[in-house]
Amino acid sequence: MNVSLTRLLDTRAPLARAALAVRLAAGVTFLGFSLGKFIRHGAERAAFERYGIPFPDMGTYLIGGLELVGGTALLIGLLVRPFAFALACNMVGAISTAGRIDGGPVHLLLAPTLLTGMLFLVWAGPGAASLDGRLAARSLTGPPPGSA
Repeated sequence: MNVSLTRLLDTRAPLARAALAVRLAAGVTFLGFSLGKFIRHGAERAAFERYGIPFPDMGTYLIGGLELVGGTALLIGLLVRPFAFALACNMVGAISTAGRIDGGPVHLLLAPTLLTGMLFLVWAGPGAASLDGRLAARSLTGPPPGSA
C-alpha cells in the first residue's frame, strides 16, 4: 500500500495531531502563568492567601514550579501523562479556590478548558512529535548498533 495512503487511512493520525495541538497550547499557557508566580510573587502569594490555600508563600512557588516544569514537559512531549495528571489536579484546585472566590474567565473558563485538555492527554497520550514517542520507539527497536 502506498505510504501516503497508509498515512491517510491511519485512524490514530488525527488523534496524534490533536494531542500535539493540546500539548503545545497548554504548555505555552502553563509556562506563561508559571512565570507570574515568580515575577509577581507577592501578588500571587496574596491571592493564594485570599483563596485560603495553606502556606501561600511556599504554595505559590510549588504551583509555579509545577506549571513551569509541567508546561515545559508538555511542550517537548516528555512524561506527558504524569504531568497532564498533575496539571489536571492543579486545575481542579484553581477552579475550586480561585474560581469560587474570584470567578471570572481565567478561573471559570480557561481553567476548566485546561482541565479538559489535561484529561484528554492523560487518555490520548503525547501524540505526534514527542520525546515520549521517540523513547518508546527506541525501546522497541533496541539501541543503535555499536552503542554497547
